[in-house]
Amino acid sequence: MRLFEESMLKGKTLFITGGSRGIGLAIVLRAARDGANIVIAAKTTEPHPKLPGTIHTAADEIERAGGNALPLAVDIRDEQRVAEAVAETVDRFGSIDILINNASAIGLTGTLDISMKRFDLMHQVSVRGTFVTSQACLPELLKAKNPHILNLALPLTMDPKWFKPHLAYTMAKYGMSMCVLGMAEEFKEIAVNALWPRSVILTAAIKMLGGLVQPGMCRKPEIVADAAHAILTRDSNSCSGHFFIDEEVLTEEGVTDFSRYAINPESQLLDDLFLS
Repeated sequence: MRLFEESMLKGKTLFITGGSRGIGLAIVLRAARDGANIVIAAKTTEPHPKLPGTIHTAADEIERAGGNALPLAVDIRDEQRVAEAVAETVDRFGSIDILINNASAIGLTGTLDISMKRFDLMHQVSVRGTFVTSQACLPELLKAKNPHILNLALPLTMDPKWFKPHLAYTMAKYGMSMCVLGMAEEFKEIAVNALWPRSVILTAAIKMLGGLVQPGMCRKPEIVADAAHAILTRDSNSCSGHFFIDEEVLTEEGVTDFSRYAINPESQLLDDLFLS
């Protein structure tokens, strides 16, 4: 099965925003098993009291998995620092082949309850950060062989039910999705796609919700990582402008048994947000 072949990303350079934990870390660890060069561009340089992982612990895991790591302290709201990080990446590895816009901010509250500080954070990180990082990486991606941009973003839909409960968050995440829509048309030389999980993924952030989501109804981050790997190894000339769902990608790759990704294979899975 092509999905589980090793070395398909060997020598490729991946630049990921966030990535010190959760889905982002799972994605780069899958690439590391191929021998990829991986840049972790994230804010967490010191241990968080409630969330595991820093750019340095992520780099250690990448190296142990077989990849080459470059941990960079980057706040993607700072366009100058993003530009510097891109330059440092090229200086170290010579190119950028893949950009993964993984970083985003969340706030699942209604219009009357959301603070403008949280509103601004979500839009600065999810929308502006995705745009700034893409803009900075594009000159290198345009020179790459089989270049990809992959945003951890949701399918676009105008169904009001996804706007009503958390309008500010929906607007911010849709900003990432609209970057896919627009850049896929603007840059035909690059595969620009989105990826979203079918079921809720068990991450440290989900665990912090205090029992709101039962772990047994979730899947492991590895399902998103395997789907991302499948997308990033496809021909960029024939794979762009798609809003992929992890389970559908893996089905196309021939996967029929998804039990390996379940926290509890006996439990009913909980659909992720923005999916009917």
